[in-house]
Amino acid sequence: MSKSIICLLCGGQSTEHEVSLMSARNVVAAIPRDKYELLIVGIDKTGAWHLYENGEFTVNSNDPVNIALAPGGTVVSPVRFNDHSALAILDGKRTPLPFDLLFPVMHGRNGEDGAVQGLAQLLGCPCVGCGMTASAICMDKACAKQILEYEGIHTARWILVVRGEEPLTAETAIAKLGLPLFVKPANAGSSVGVVKVRNASEFDAAIAEAMKYDDRVLVEECIVGREIECAVMGNHQLFCAVPGEVVPKVEFYSYDAKYTLDDGAELRAPALLTDDEIARVHAIASKAYKALGCRGMSRVDFFLKPDGTYILNEINTIPGFTKISMFPRLMGLSGISYSTLVDKLIQLSLEK
Repeated sequence: MSKSIICLLCGGQSTEHEVSLMSARNVVAAIPRDKYELLIVGIDKTGAWHLYENGEFTVNSNDPVNIALAPGGTVVSPVRFNDHSALAILDGKRTPLPFDLLFPVMHGRNGEDGAVQGLAQLLGCPCVGCGMTASAICMDKACAKQILEYEGIHTARWILVVRGEEPLTAETAIAKLGLPLFVKPANAGSSVGVVKVRNASEFDAAIAEAMKYDDRVLVEECIVGREIECAVMGNHQLFCAVPGEVVPKVEFYSYDAKYTLDDGAELRAPALLTDDEIARVHAIASKAYKALGCRGMSRVDFFLKPDGTYILNEINTIPGFTKISMFPRLMGLSGISYSTLVDKLIQLSLEK
């Protein structure tokens, strides 16, 4: 029986390019080579696709700040060829290389926002993780909130600011949401562009910072509570791992705290929760996962308030796979090893 051929995508043009490379290195190492063949494609910051046929696709691999795609690689482009998805070698001298499914290990814009998933749909091949619609909705915090609130799932109170429309004043925002509050791009991940506003004088600068990343910006109330994360896997029959807890050692769980600071946060896995609290996390996470149309995998993040209320913060459809990332760590604590997890995600994509 021939092996399925996986085209793994990493890098990309988002602000999370380097995190993608770190995640991809771990996924590449975990893919069972007795079951699958692997084509590694790194997308550089200009958007060009490079096929690394020798398997060595990064330099500065242990440095989360300076990790980068290795020089060279064969320039390729995705095509539909002989009724199959494939990579075309752009020198025109070789027959396109077929593959059976896409495995995007890409975070942020043009990675987990439905763009790559839509490409897979055009190519007619399965794609690991959520599909195009769910990916786009979960990436757009405003759209996701509207659906979650319709389903009766609590989220932080919020106001949407759109470039070109009537500006939101600090006074209006504070009157509705109080202080402190958070300002964030509607479409961005890993706390990129997120600013904590402590007083009215900081508000306009925070809006301007978030507008660097998106034309739509959320202003949210500050939720005081424990940060709980739940890893969910499955298409129709869902598996929820034991929840974890993030305890930031800086003011909030910023991009640097997640990826570049040596001691930016304490990751408690599993979280210290009662059986009833765990059951509640799993129930809300599963409800949200289904409501937003997720498939394959997602990490569902909550705040647990002192009064026992869960506030859903966001759903991440391509969670990190770095050495400290919660998704694979929580799955491991739930009895699913890294290599088994990667294999299951591949099989779920083929099932879709």
